[in-house]
Amino acid sequence: MPTAIAVTGPDLVLPSPDRHTPSAAVLQSAVRSSRAYSLDQSITEMDTLIEHHGYVVVLCPASAPPAVVHRLHAVRAVLESDRVAILRSDLPPLGIAVLALQLRQLSICDFSPGVLASAARLLSHYIYAGALLGSVAKLDRVPVTLQSHAKSWVPGTQFAVLATPRPELVKVSGDGEARLQGPGFGTKLLYAPGRISPDWVTTTLAPAWHAQGVEEARLPAESARWWATGKLVEFAAAIPDISVLYQLVSSVRRDDCHWCGLELIGDRCAFCAAPLPPPAERPAQQTRALTPPGARLRPAGSGPGRGPTALPRGAT
Repeated sequence: MPTAIAVTGPDLVLPSPDRHTPSAAVLQSAVRSSRAYSLDQSITEMDTLIEHHGYVVVLCPASAPPAVVHRLHAVRAVLESDRVAILRSDLPPLGIAVLALQLRQLSICDFSPGVLASAARLLSHYIYAGALLGSVAKLDRVPVTLQSHAKSWVPGTQFAVLATPRPELVKVSGDGEARLQGPGFGTKLLYAPGRISPDWVTTTLAPAWHAQGVEEARLPAESARWWATGKLVEFAAAIPDISVLYQLVSSVRRDDCHWCGLELIGDRCAFCAAPLPPPAERPAQQTRALTPPGARLRPAGSGPGRGPTALPRGAT
């Protein structure tokens, strides 16, 4: 069985794009209150996932209530298991759902659990997540100027906001014009409408970003709180092709965690949180990159299947 990808809410589970991609496990310990779902039940739930899958990668929003985070760490501590990785993510809710889908796609490949879990940080740099907002008066996730705050009180004003990978906020003009710096590689755009029309996202943003496809998704319950308004359309553009995702992850140098022994990419183990030693103290090791048949990463600008050609600064 592939490594289990778990999430803290049912609305973070996007439909599988094919019959091979497994679904995500929704942790009831995060969905229900502690009164409705006891610690013993939470432990049994996680132990069952470990028993069936060997390893569990839990995606937990950085905005999740403290009680949810404390329960996850309590379960891991009681089980005394090094087979559970708890990954906190600053992505907006729809962006986390997209990241979970990408990890689900990669879970059926030949990546070890340590590489799969640490790939979440890398893949997050390639997810362009934002929203069209009817107000930024209470928004604190992205820097908002005093002028934008003032404009936010004008009826009918809308703002296009990018949260990741680079915060950006622009006012949507009367003719719908607004320039958000988009990805330089092929993506699929998902959007989840709230209480305003998604027309700007589908007819202006998608063509400007050269989206290979546009698909509507369900708005996560957390979105209104994350964006501080219910008048929104959340969107996320990400690489949809599993072969491109595979090569992106497999092209990064792998190391062994000096504490738990699992493979990792980047500078910290996702399971035990041990940092990678400084370069001078690491053993000589070559990148162990495997490429599945037909999985060739195309350079940016080479057409519909184009993919990223370089890792962004700080991605690993």
